[in-house]
Amino acid sequence: MTQQDGVGVEDALQRLWTPHRMAYIQGENKPVGTDSDGCPFCRLLESGQPDEDSLIVARDELVFAILNLYPYNPGHLMVLPYRHVADYTELTPEETVAVAEYTQRAMRVIRAISAPHGFNIGLNQGPVAGAGIAAHLHQHVVPRWGGDSNFMPVIGHTKVLPQLLGDTWKLLSDAWSEVD
Repeated sequence: MTQQDGVGVEDALQRLWTPHRMAYIQGENKPVGTDSDGCPFCRLLESGQPDEDSLIVARDELVFAILNLYPYNPGHLMVLPYRHVADYTELTPEETVAVAEYTQRAMRVIRAISAPHGFNIGLNQGPVAGAGIAAHLHQHVVPRWGGDSNFMPVIGHTKVLPQLLGDTWKLLSDAWSEVD
């Protein structure tokens, strides 16, 4: 897997903290403005990179699923329309159905490979609602397990993930075609 923008310095897993998240917190790769030119999702789609390098797990006619570069839990992915729209109400009826169906499929795939106890699913509409990239609508699909929130997020203000994004991508993309 090639180096990904914004992940910080590699250290062969020799740390318990995740200071690489500071790139995200400090705004690295966050778009300026609302047009598609600065959108990291649109840039990935236009880059011509292989899906593995861009962390795109699966593609459909109207939407795609991509791993979150700054995941809350292993398997945290997002479902996005290809079309650069910011608000849920801007989706066409067909895109609305496609986002919903791909979200359901993402849940089935994640369940098949890692058996989470539950999910957080949601759209953050606008920066005030927590959208880090508000200009391109994306639905989060976050697998959850009992006890996955421990002292690290509370005291250390960080999350320890037990899996590299490339490994997560391989599990999800392999399972995507196997799970209905």
